[in-house]
Amino acid sequence: MKYVFGPVPSRRLNKSLGIDTIPLKTCNWNCVYCQLGRTRPLVDDRKDYFPPEEILAEIRQILAFHDPSEIDWITFVGSGEPTLHASIGWLIRQVKALTQLPVAVITNGSLFYRPEVRQELAAADVVLPTLDAGSAKVYRRINRPRPEITFRRLLDGLTAFRQEYRGRLWPEVMLVQGLNDTEEALRDIAAALQAIHPDAVHINLPVRPPAEKWVQPPDEEGLMRATAVLGEIAQVIRPVEGNFSLSGHETLAESIINIISRHPMRQEEIERILARWSPKEVDRELDELATSGRVQVVQRYGTRFWTAASQRYSD
Repeated sequence: MKYVFGPVPSRRLNKSLGIDTIPLKTCNWNCVYCQLGRTRPLVDDRKDYFPPEEILAEIRQILAFHDPSEIDWITFVGSGEPTLHASIGWLIRQVKALTQLPVAVITNGSLFYRPEVRQELAAADVVLPTLDAGSAKVYRRINRPRPEITFRRLLDGLTAFRQEYRGRLWPEVMLVQGLNDTEEALRDIAAALQAIHPDAVHINLPVRPPAEKWVQPPDEEGLMRATAVLGEIAQVIRPVEGNFSLSGHETLAESIINIISRHPMRQEEIERILARWSPKEVDRELDELATSGRVQVVQRYGTRFWTAASQRYSD
C-alpha cells in the first residue's frame, strides 16, 4: 500500500486507518515537536500530489480486506499537511459513500482562511486542528510557519470554520516544556479557544521523536497547570499501546517501513509486533530493514525510535 496504512492504535481515534495524500514531508509549518522531522522546504502549494483515483482504489482495497470491527475511524493524516492535497474534499466524500465508518481529518488548520478548504472538510465527522499557541510570538517559536501564515490568519480561519462546520471540532494543543506550558502562554491559548468554541480540547504530549532534540514534554506541574487553565473541556491524551496492522505488503519489512514513515515506532514496539513470527523470520526482516537504507534510528528521551531515513532530525 502506498497511501493507506494501519489500522494503527491512536491516542484519540482508537483503531485508525490512515490515509496519506501527500509526499513526505509536505507542509507549510516546521513544528519543533514534529515526529516526522524538520520540513525542508516549507510548501504551501495546493495540488493533487498523487492521483486521487489511485488513493481511492487503495482505500477500497483495504476496506474489502478488513472486517469493519477492525477499524474505528478512517483518518486523513498526511506526511505533513493533508489539506495541501487539492482533492481532499472529493476523497472525503467518496469515502463517506463507501462506508459507514466515521471520517476524521488531522490538520494544522493553516488553510482554513480559504473558503474552499472549509467547504471541502465540511463532510468529515470530526476535524482535529492544531492550536499550540495563543499569541503570535509563541506561534512563531513552536510551529515555525511560512512567513505569510500569520497567527491572526490562523485564528480567523479556525473561527470561520467553526461558524460553518456542523461536525465535531477537537483542537489539539501539543505542550512543550518552556514554550507553551507557562501560565501566560496557557491563558493566551484559553482565550483563543474561546473564540473557536470547540467540542473538546486535546492536550497532547510529544512522546514520539521530536524534530528538535531539546524538545521536552511538560512535567506533572505543567500538565496540572494546563488542565486548570484550559478548563473542563480539555483532557490530556496519554500514549496508548496496541497492535499495528502489517497487512497489504509482500514482506514484513515493507509493512513496517509503510508505518514508520508516518508513525515512528519505538524499538520495543517493533519487537512486540514481530513477536508472533519465528525468530528466524524476525532476524531476516530486521536485517532487511537495517540494510535497506530506508530507515534510521533516532534517540529521544533515552529511547530508540525507528523512522524513515528521509526524515530530518536535529542531532
